[in-house]
Amino acid sequence: MKKAMLLAFIGLFVGVVSLNAQCGSKKKHHVKSASYERGHKDIVDIAIGSDVHTTLVAAVKAADLVNVLKGDGPFTVFAPTDLAFERLPEGTVETLLKPKNKSKLSSVLTYHVIPTRLKASELVAAINASGGEFEMKTVQGTILRATMKGNEVVLVDAQGNISKITNTDLKGTNGYVHVIDAVVLP
Repeated sequence: MKKAMLLAFIGLFVGVVSLNAQCGSKKKHHVKSASYERGHKDIVDIAIGSDVHTTLVAAVKAADLVNVLKGDGPFTVFAPTDLAFERLPEGTVETLLKPKNKSKLSSVLTYHVIPTRLKASELVAAINASGGEFEMKTVQGTILRATMKGNEVVLVDAQGNISKITNTDLKGTNGYVHVIDAVVLP
């Protein structure tokens, strides 16, 4: 995996230049309804300062992951919006938030985190350098795949479900947050 990541990141600079030339102002990574506070905040503070991540913040607190995600990192978090959590089958969030399901909730949440700083342009370059699909080992321990669908980056979870990245490069002191429109599942 390290060798694959190294090879993927060698292509970063070529890929970033080509991405910028190809996409220009055509990037579609914006969530109009979201509001994010700016400043020197870690990735948890970014989520707390967002008006569309209240469910994610509640879940991170319920799983006792706040201190971990406030750590040095580095982290990249693919942060599902409240609407993404609402799209799960009825009762799923409520069930996961119960204390007896803390380990399952932790597993789902840590599947949204990779242990590196990864900007959107670097992710696109890695996808291009690896032949169209880039595998990322999550903090949870299993693989989350990234690929392109037109000009958009999508994540494909272990069950084959797809989540689109809708807002990118929310930079924290310990990593990056990229907003996604669906919860990914290990």
